[in-house]
Amino acid sequence: MMQRTELSHGWTVQAYAGAGLDRGVGSMPATVPGAVHDDLIAAGLIADPLLDRNEELAAWVGHTNWRYQTSLETSDQAEPGTRLDLVFGGIDTAAVIAVDDEDLLRTENMHRSYRIDVTEALSDSSAHALSVTVESPWAAAERHRDRLGALPNTYDTPYNFLRTMACSFGWDWGPTVPGAALWRPVFLERWSVARLAEVRPLVRVWPNGLGAVTVNVVLELAELGMASKELELTVKLTGPDGCELTTQHPIDAGQTTAEVTLLAENVALWWPHTLGDPVLYDLHVALSNGCNGSNSEGALLDTWERTIGFRTIELDTTPDEFGSAFTLVVNGQSVFAKGVNWIPDDPFPARITAERYAAQVREAVALGADLLRVWGGGIYESEAFYEACDRLGVMVWQDFAFACAAYPEEEPFATEVAAEATEAVTRLMPHPSLVLWCGNNENLWGYEDWGWAEQTAGRTWGRGFYLDVLPEIVGRIDPTRPYWPGSPWSQRDTTANAPEIHPNDPNHGCSHEWEVWNRIDLDHYRDRVPRFLSEFGWQAAPTWATLREALTDEPLTADSPGVQAHQKAADGDLKLARGLAKHTISQASGSAGPAESGPDVGPDWVYRTQVVQ
Repeated sequence: MMQRTELSHGWTVQAYAGAGLDRGVGSMPATVPGAVHDDLIAAGLIADPLLDRNEELAAWVGHTNWRYQTSLETSDQAEPGTRLDLVFGGIDTAAVIAVDDEDLLRTENMHRSYRIDVTEALSDSSAHALSVTVESPWAAAERHRDRLGALPNTYDTPYNFLRTMACSFGWDWGPTVPGAALWRPVFLERWSVARLAEVRPLVRVWPNGLGAVTVNVVLELAELGMASKELELTVKLTGPDGCELTTQHPIDAGQTTAEVTLLAENVALWWPHTLGDPVLYDLHVALSNGCNGSNSEGALLDTWERTIGFRTIELDTTPDEFGSAFTLVVNGQSVFAKGVNWIPDDPFPARITAERYAAQVREAVALGADLLRVWGGGIYESEAFYEACDRLGVMVWQDFAFACAAYPEEEPFATEVAAEATEAVTRLMPHPSLVLWCGNNENLWGYEDWGWAEQTAGRTWGRGFYLDVLPEIVGRIDPTRPYWPGSPWSQRDTTANAPEIHPNDPNHGCSHEWEVWNRIDLDHYRDRVPRFLSEFGWQAAPTWATLREALTDEPLTADSPGVQAHQKAADGDLKLARGLAKHTISQASGSAGPAESGPDVGPDWVYRTQVVQ
């Protein structure tokens, strides 16, 4: 059976090159999983960048190369044929992994995991030095930008040249805090014979209540010369009433793929919580030695477990007298989706616990929301997020990780994007809450309306990802779910002779509405009736308690330094004032609107911004 040891203790991190080295930042304890910002806070070297103006004071962190180090010991001698892998759940972002100063792998993608065979490197029982040297995210992105040439994006940062969480470089709602992180767990895994490299359950439901689970498995063999080893898969489905279905499937010697189908009668369906109960089933897959092994005959080698749900999902884009529909259809029933956009719950994702994910999704349910759109400037969230959505009956629209920029399609990005998308689709497809894959956030729209066509001048800018690479991966790995090229996007037919429709046409597809916040009054929401509005919004202050916790300005005014540091939206104060002036009355003045500058930011002002929102 696979033995997994989490490497969560004994780590240190230190400045290796760049601004931090100039500041003399030496070795300090590191939390893994974690981020270097949190380690610096714990060491008393920076203050929390989310408070006051500390973000500016910590800007040097992102201009530093950081080196994580720990010691590896493998005291037990492995049996012949045993494999030892070093597994990184997530590294942010451009890094070199080394054992005993021998470079083993270079990483270039926060959105991927990495597995390294270290059987030879750790073959003796002595202590070995493991290091992960993370390049400054600014330097890594600028290195690619300088090599390929700049491409347009919404912000003056090079985030589109690094496969990382785009919003870590700053957004109109959040701080600029790129850094370094081993942000998901690190493991040593010892295994023999074979392991379950991929498990993909395709779930289908027939009109007569028959449910089918087709489990596609990809194996990795510990040794290439495994021709004499027969293996066996056991697949077990357990229903909410405790009823079980089990089947066993032999795998011929040397074979690395298998497909097993279970049929269940009268299955209970998974529904969004606004339409029914989100019924879940347990799916268990076990890999064991077959009949002609040696001493380890019949031994359990690896297991995989998930909860799944029986439901159908379609995206209805049928033409009609208004244009064409954009309607999610669950179990044959059209859904009027009541959703919100989900941005990362913390700029340092390793901070987010399973309990915090669950609490946030419960809050969405309490609001009446039945869909969360995981926005493309963030991450592919941890399992705990999707598991909470599964349990609570909240649909998930998953953007691929592209937002508000032209992205290069040259290497290494072509290979990285394909690998990232393949891993994300494979990992997330078991979740019944996941109802739609979407190629990007606002990039197809940006090319059309924001001058990108002229600026890219015939260069690649990401279209090939959204219209070719990503739909092919989804169609091949997860054919039970719809794919849509972008948000917004209106073109249901992308063949060569199809008439072109503007990407943000409200009569087709999904659309975004930002004119109201950016340029006109909120009354104008009545001017358009889009088929599906996947983004809109109006800024407001947070609660008074949150504001006072985050800012210590005295006096706290609309133009005090801390308040201004936290106003990330372009001309945000003027836009707030415009809404306040027309739609609220100040308690202090008894007249509409605040003063143009310098008023006390008190509970009255906070309350009125929230009323307008």
